[in-house]
Amino acid sequence: MPATIKGPALFLAQFASDEAPYNTLPAIAEWAGGLGYKGIQIPTWDGRLFDLEKAAESQAYCDEVKGICADAGVEITELSTHLQGQLVAVHPAYDSQFDGFAPASVHNNPKARQEWAVRQLMLGARASRNLGLDVSVSFTGALAFPYLYPWPQRPAGLIEEAFGELGRRWKPILDAYDEAGVDIGYEIHPGEDVFDGATFEMFLDAVGGHARANINYDPSHFLLQQLDYLAFIDIYHERIKAFHVKDAEFNPDGRQGVYSGYQGWVGRAGRFRSLGDGQVDFSGIFSKLTTHGYDSWAVLEWECCLKNPEDGAAEGAPFIAHHIIRVTDKAFDDFAGGTTDRAALRKMMGIE
Repeated sequence: MPATIKGPALFLAQFASDEAPYNTLPAIAEWAGGLGYKGIQIPTWDGRLFDLEKAAESQAYCDEVKGICADAGVEITELSTHLQGQLVAVHPAYDSQFDGFAPASVHNNPKARQEWAVRQLMLGARASRNLGLDVSVSFTGALAFPYLYPWPQRPAGLIEEAFGELGRRWKPILDAYDEAGVDIGYEIHPGEDVFDGATFEMFLDAVGGHARANINYDPSHFLLQQLDYLAFIDIYHERIKAFHVKDAEFNPDGRQGVYSGYQGWVGRAGRFRSLGDGQVDFSGIFSKLTTHGYDSWAVLEWECCLKNPEDGAAEGAPFIAHHIIRVTDKAFDDFAGGTTDRAALRKMMGIE
């Protein structure tokens, strides 16, 4: 049944900094509320805003966090463990780059880094439950992504082994989330092994169709792949539990296409844009999600290669609010209806 989407909400990760009002939860929550946002998605790795370990262990701390948000006129939509989820599975080619997502104590030690990441995810399950949240958002990590393009030819079984290992790593985490009553909405994202519908299905098979393995829908990553992001909703709507409202554009020319020629963000054929400045059909997306009964949050994830972030944040709240469809409880042609009974219906069809 159609449902009204909640929002607008804002993912705080791209805005948190050492400068006020972006350096504490009370200040950034008040800033977001003042822009018209009704919810905030919290990055759990940012200690300036949130203490994940304390949230997992202390109901009093979680109540305090919820109170801070309520005072600012917002509520928590989901906890994000994107960076920790990335570290559940890291190909050695990316070790040095992804070490920056973890504490210095586990740098240059992939096994310790992974163990830290898994523990973080486990804390995320308990923290979400203590906050009364039913969904969290994350990444899957990647073991196979460097082999995305099949040249040189991939050895037989490489991809199957990679997804098998990914499933073995995530299954205990998903079981912990199931015990806590919390879904994980994976952001389907290039750089992860799960970057489109086909790879999501492969991951789902690897975790035995786990009920807690779900989707954080972000159309920007699909537009840049030239994937039909509206048809994606029709196919996977039952697994879509979170929604990042993020814009992008794809402008191929005679020099570059989907892979964008190693160019920087401004010079790429495919690039992220502020809401309304790109090519994503948000009217179509909000209609599809509403039709399929999605009733959770619409969360702005702001990334743009051109626009100032404060301008993007200010424009994002009214943009999302404008696209949210308040579902009606009436049919538009009710005025033309009339009362009928079974005998009248049969008479209309000439049935004796």
